[in-house]
Amino acid sequence: MWMDTDMKIVVCVKHVPDATAEQKFESDNTVDRVNVDGLLSELDEYAVEQSLQLKEKTEGAEVTALCVGPEKAADAVRKALQMGADAGVHVSDEAIAGSDAIATSKVLAEAIKKIGDVDVVVCGMASTDGGMSVVPAMMAERLDLPQITFASVIENQGKEFRIKRDGDVATEVIGATAPLVLSVTDQSGEARYPSFKGIMAAKKKPVETWSLADLGVDAGEVGLDSAWTAVETTTARPPRSAGEIVTDDNGSGAAALVEFLAAKKFI
Repeated sequence: MWMDTDMKIVVCVKHVPDATAEQKFESDNTVDRVNVDGLLSELDEYAVEQSLQLKEKTEGAEVTALCVGPEKAADAVRKALQMGADAGVHVSDEAIAGSDAIATSKVLAEAIKKIGDVDVVVCGMASTDGGMSVVPAMMAERLDLPQITFASVIENQGKEFRIKRDGDVATEVIGATAPLVLSVTDQSGEARYPSFKGIMAAKKKPVETWSLADLGVDAGEVGLDSAWTAVETTTARPPRSAGEIVTDDNGSGAAALVEFLAAKKFI
């Protein structure tokens, strides 16, 4: 197998509210990320997996998990470490709360600069809570790096990368030379589960916590007040009503079902 040496990989991970839990909003109409269970975004697990696969075939490579978020967001870094990442960085600052994609990309880019000499930045295709898919491209612009995004297949020889991007009508093959920003889809490969050995080893891996001041980012550049969009109002979803039961006591069930479907405009 061809082997390279000394590749520094940063994988961006996000802590998101559990999709199965009741979603709530704060008084400022931002998502409640404190009073709800959270976890590593499922789509970012694929990014961690591809980072680890790249590390495993590259001699001397190391993977750092990078997360921006409140105190509980450290759980996302911890999960990445349990899966096999070597170190973690958690950027946490109260001023970040309410930041949009533009501000988030700013914080991530400055953290990557502080980590230094990064060869590959790996991201998921989107976050499961926001779903915007634009942060990798924004980071690439801020870092002045090429971007190869929405990769379903990733190949590399040293610092030469080639990906396949599946579209609606065609599959594109895109190449770039590291340093670069890469985002991967959920078709890139099944993410591994943390082993017991990995869970125990993660407890001894280094994790640094940085503030905006550590990154040289002014608080006025991030947060809700600097966001380009705002949620004006939120309305709770109405409770689900009881379903209608169609019976077939006298052989009329089929006709009743058709009538029901037609009334609901399903047919």
